[in-house]
Amino acid sequence: MRHLAKKLFDIVARAGLGKVQGRKYPLGYKGRRLKNALEECEDRFLSLAQLSSDWIWEQDRNFRFVFHEGSIDRTGIEHDNVIGKTRWELPIRNFEADPGLWAAHRAQLEAHQAFNDLEYQIEDAEGATRWYSASGFPLFDGQGNFKGYRGIGKDISARKRAEEALKESEKRLKLALEASRLTLWDYNIDSGIVYLSETWSELLDGAKKVTITTFDALIALAPEEDRPGVIRAFTTTRQESAPAYSIEHRIVTPAGKAIWIINEGQVIERDAAGHARRMIGTIRDITEKKQSEELIWKQANFDVLTGLPNRRLFHDRLDQEIKKMQRAGQLLALLFIDLDRFKDINDTLGHSTGDLLLIEAARRIGECVRASDTVARLGGDEFTVIMPTLADVKRVGELAQTMLKALAAPFLLGSETAYVSASIGIAIFPDDAEGAESLIKHADQAMYAAKEQGRNCFSYFSASMQVVAQERMQLGKDLRVALAGNQLMVYYQPIVYLKTGKIVKAEALLRWRHPTRGMVGPAEFIPLAEELNLIGEIGDWVFKESARKVKEWCSLERDCVQVSVNKSPRQFHAGKTQESWVDYMQEIDLPASCINIEITEGLLLDDHPEIAGKLIKFRDGGVQISLDDFGTGYSAMSYLKKFHIDYLKIDRSFVRDMSSDPGDLAIVEAIIVMAHKLGLKVVAEGVETIGQLDLLSAAGCDYGQGYFFAEPMPPEAFDTLLDNWNPGNKSGC
Repeated sequence: MRHLAKKLFDIVARAGLGKVQGRKYPLGYKGRRLKNALEECEDRFLSLAQLSSDWIWEQDRNFRFVFHEGSIDRTGIEHDNVIGKTRWELPIRNFEADPGLWAAHRAQLEAHQAFNDLEYQIEDAEGATRWYSASGFPLFDGQGNFKGYRGIGKDISARKRAEEALKESEKRLKLALEASRLTLWDYNIDSGIVYLSETWSELLDGAKKVTITTFDALIALAPEEDRPGVIRAFTTTRQESAPAYSIEHRIVTPAGKAIWIINEGQVIERDAAGHARRMIGTIRDITEKKQSEELIWKQANFDVLTGLPNRRLFHDRLDQEIKKMQRAGQLLALLFIDLDRFKDINDTLGHSTGDLLLIEAARRIGECVRASDTVARLGGDEFTVIMPTLADVKRVGELAQTMLKALAAPFLLGSETAYVSASIGIAIFPDDAEGAESLIKHADQAMYAAKEQGRNCFSYFSASMQVVAQERMQLGKDLRVALAGNQLMVYYQPIVYLKTGKIVKAEALLRWRHPTRGMVGPAEFIPLAEELNLIGEIGDWVFKESARKVKEWCSLERDCVQVSVNKSPRQFHAGKTQESWVDYMQEIDLPASCINIEITEGLLLDDHPEIAGKLIKFRDGGVQISLDDFGTGYSAMSYLKKFHIDYLKIDRSFVRDMSSDPGDLAIVEAIIVMAHKLGLKVVAEGVETIGQLDLLSAAGCDYGQGYFFAEPMPPEAFDTLLDNWNPGNKSGC
């Protein structure tokens, strides 16, 4: 700028102002005015130039720079390297990269045209790329001859960086929108037009882009039941100056497909009175999310096998129905249904067949109830039915009888035919209970009462059942301390070798001498011990007591008696008794042949490799195995070959009537022949008469056990029996 000012003063000097014959004289009044005007012009020119540009420049008629003034250091080109050169001789990057761009600019110069904002790049002294902009206009003399160009230049690097950042931001936003599959909408309330982005077409299964003239038309795509919520959210946001709304609802595509969307919007413009004029928002497809949520909800609330409500949803519905009945003053019935002997189906036909039966049972139960009733599966073979708004209690009994008949019909399961029955317990709200938990408990108690009545029947809850349940609960509490309180005892019942009449075996039988109730039968407390998970601890104690007793008999030089110890399936599934029991016999130096393990058929039917492995562990340790109650279950000959069994024990139900029932006698004789063919010995349980004994001996039975020989007795009495036993007498006494 100072160079331009110097030119102006040179003009003054040539005009003879302030300098005469090489000597300086004070300017006159007019000279001072001109000088002041020139200085003021210089300042004004500098100010305007600095505001509008970073530098100014001039070119001659050959487009060479003859003047270049301003922030030269920011151009990245030294001042001396500019003067005398054309612009295309400077190191401008984008001109080098795109010759066509420079050719167009040069043609513009040669046509003597003005140009604005010619952008170009130069590398500065530090190696960084900077952006610049140049604008220029042509100069002509008084005769109209072209003299060159004059113009300005600007450093636009900051602006370019901002533009690049904006482009990058827009690119990221676009990618984010594409990833989210958002549909953008813009609603001009004054014109009534809603504009939607292109993704709207994809949302509508590829239908053509839609311009909807009213927002109501957009809402109309929602099913009728969803519209009130959408309208309410939209209207509230528009009229009450709410910041925004967000609502999930469905829309139906032109192809008839229902999809879930999340519709979000807000007012961005209002008039002076606060009325909304413009709204914008987004629509996003959340169908997959909704489907996932629905799947999770179904898995949490419905039984996977039968599709019925599970225990969780059953409790929720029962609570809700009870509240409704309380408000309406009406009755509700709860039916608790348990399939009889379903475990036998699983054991004999396999779990997959059992699953088919459960599916069919659920269908049959569902066909018996009203549409307003709820059928649920609590787990296993347990089902429930909630019957609200009950007008007549007799109707419940009729329904239960219909269910019993339906469930007793044969189940055709692939190539198999299965038969089951059901036991049903019924409790009525509010007569039998005022809350859900009590109602469930009472229906369950009634179901157990139905089982005790012989199964395949139903039973209403009564107060006496509650008394029985409370007594059973108290008995369970007492059983927990029975072992520590020395209340449990091991009794022994002799097993006689029929050919010689000698006592060669004994069965260890658990007894409980209750401090207040006296002797409690094993049929009453053994199932309770299994239910309370006490059977493992109690079973181990029985084994050790029996082992010690056998060891004592051997040490007193009595004939060594083999003791049979019952082992429940639950003991096999839990722990490693097969190892601990064998280790204990080694610890007390007791031959393993002195202990016999009694198991039931149900254990062998449970097709788990671990069961076979544990039985083999016992056999490898020298322990023999007896199969108890043979013939009462679904006896399968295959497991007699698969598992290493030493003894079969014929159930007392066959022995009891063999004297009067030829069929039972035939069964007993067949079992004995089959067992001997397989190399097994046979023990007959429940021998009570001389006639039974004679028939068993004639059939070739090996051993006998029953009251004919002796009842189960305490160890001291068994000692006396051994000392006084007379093998010559058939009764032993």
